[in-house]
Amino acid sequence: MSRLVTIFVAGFIALMLLSSTVFVVDQRRFAIVFALGEVREVISEPGLHFKLPPPFQNIVYLDKRVLTLDTPDADRFITAEKKNILVDAFVKWRIVEPRLYYVSFSGDERAATNRMSQIIKAALNDEITKRTVRQVISGERGAVMQAVQNKVVAEAKQIGIGIVDVRLKRVDYIEQINNSVYDRMRAERVRVANELRSTGSAESEKIRADADRQRTVILAEAFREAEKIKGEGDGKASAIYAESFGKNPEFYKFYRSLEAYRASFKAHGDVMVIDSNSEFFKYFRSPGTK
Repeated sequence: MSRLVTIFVAGFIALMLLSSTVFVVDQRRFAIVFALGEVREVISEPGLHFKLPPPFQNIVYLDKRVLTLDTPDADRFITAEKKNILVDAFVKWRIVEPRLYYVSFSGDERAATNRMSQIIKAALNDEITKRTVRQVISGERGAVMQAVQNKVVAEAKQIGIGIVDVRLKRVDYIEQINNSVYDRMRAERVRVANELRSTGSAESEKIRADADRQRTVILAEAFREAEKIKGEGDGKASAIYAESFGKNPEFYKFYRSLEAYRASFKAHGDVMVIDSNSEFFKYFRSPGTK
């Protein structure tokens, strides 16, 4: 019985020793093998590997995936014209030199992100202080990101980190400047609106005056043309009358007398007191009487 116990204990110890010498490296991690506190080997290939049992050799794992450094709060920077702006950025980074990274931060990811935050802030400050607000917000935003990325890449390389991308998420004024900017923008828009209204009113008056002038000219020309045509018509009518009545003067006198009678006796109640032997009633008498 005691022999079985001994065999069982020996087998258990051998199994424990064997398990302590075998380790698996995941494809998402680096494995650093330490021998008595010194870095012995860095394993980046996934698979099954062997080592000496503790305390002769130990394993520390590091994440090899792309990580994101995203600041929770925007940082304040001063532009070239001494204006305060808030800039919010994020960085995509990964471990490219596990040995150097571990020596720099002892494998502490929080310490690494703190150091990266300092590097990013310093690079942003260097670039923003050389530019105006307009250049940072719109004019040279791409150039700012590229310059910051170049500086961060150089700094991060010294601590075993590779930079994948640097982006500015938000660039904005601080609250006090925002209010003054909005007031200035509002005043500018009101000024432009008033200017457009004034210009439109002047153009409207100009168009209306021109239309009235054209109307007066057209009416005057039309009246002149009408009077001209009317005068020509009256002239032709007079010529026709003169030619027609000139052929028979007596008939012309008779016609004119009939017109006078028609004009004088329009209504049944019209009364005229006149000598019946007057010239006016010449054609009312018999042809033989005088």
